[in-house]
Amino acid sequence: MDLGLTGKSVLVLASSRGLGKASALEFARAGACVMLSSRSEARLADTAAELRDVSGGDVQYCACDLTVAEQIDGLVSRTIDVFGTLDVLVNNAGGPPPGDFEQLDDAAWQHAFELNLLSYVRAIRVALPQMKAQGGGRIVNFASSSVKAPIPGLLLSNTLRAGIVGLAKSLSQELAPHGILINTVGPGIIQTERIVELNQAKADGTGMSYADVEQAALANIPLGRFGEPEEFARLVVFLGSMANTYITGQTLVVDGGMVKSL
Repeated sequence: MDLGLTGKSVLVLASSRGLGKASALEFARAGACVMLSSRSEARLADTAAELRDVSGGDVQYCACDLTVAEQIDGLVSRTIDVFGTLDVLVNNAGGPPPGDFEQLDDAAWQHAFELNLLSYVRAIRVALPQMKAQGGGRIVNFASSSVKAPIPGLLLSNTLRAGIVGLAKSLSQELAPHGILINTVGPGIIQTERIVELNQAKADGTGMSYADVEQAALANIPLGRFGEPEEFARLVVFLGSMANTYITGQTLVVDGGMVKSL
């Protein structure tokens, strides 16, 4: 299948590690020009060098704090300046901390809102003029399997990820006449640093061993294993590619069959 990504410009937020990094690598392998971003310039430099070595592609980077509107504006502008276009926007941000309702104060809610929902709104807003002017584009939003079934102890994520789905579904109607397709992808348990952190937090909070927490999670996955980052990334790349011409406003989970909802 020709993904039509050769020479296309792709901006991947929060891409110095984890699922963002895996997706950026797959875009680069598909021939796209990729802009990485995260808060750490040192980590970005290392990741960009690694991805160039592996893919042979054009991989650049720009540091950005996703809770600061002006920095998001600058990141999108930098991408357009470097590559000349912005064909694909991949929205991603580090997951909010775990916690039950009574443990979370206004500051926790406000920070999670700015990082995990408002950053997507801002990035889309500043990317749209370029995408409309060039006659189209693709937007892929990272969320979580919690958009299909809330995850105990992850109240911030459960609430704000649902907002991402509502945003994308609404925008799919508004943006379709401009040739811009937008979709949401929710990872289940994918083997990343984030999963290690969440499993450790659960172990600490329940008194279970880390191994027991991991085995309990595996027991709920029909395929019997955690996903690999590249398995998630392949779907992201397809939805963000020019091969995707008729899928928009959809929410897909990559979870090995874990979520039981229809």
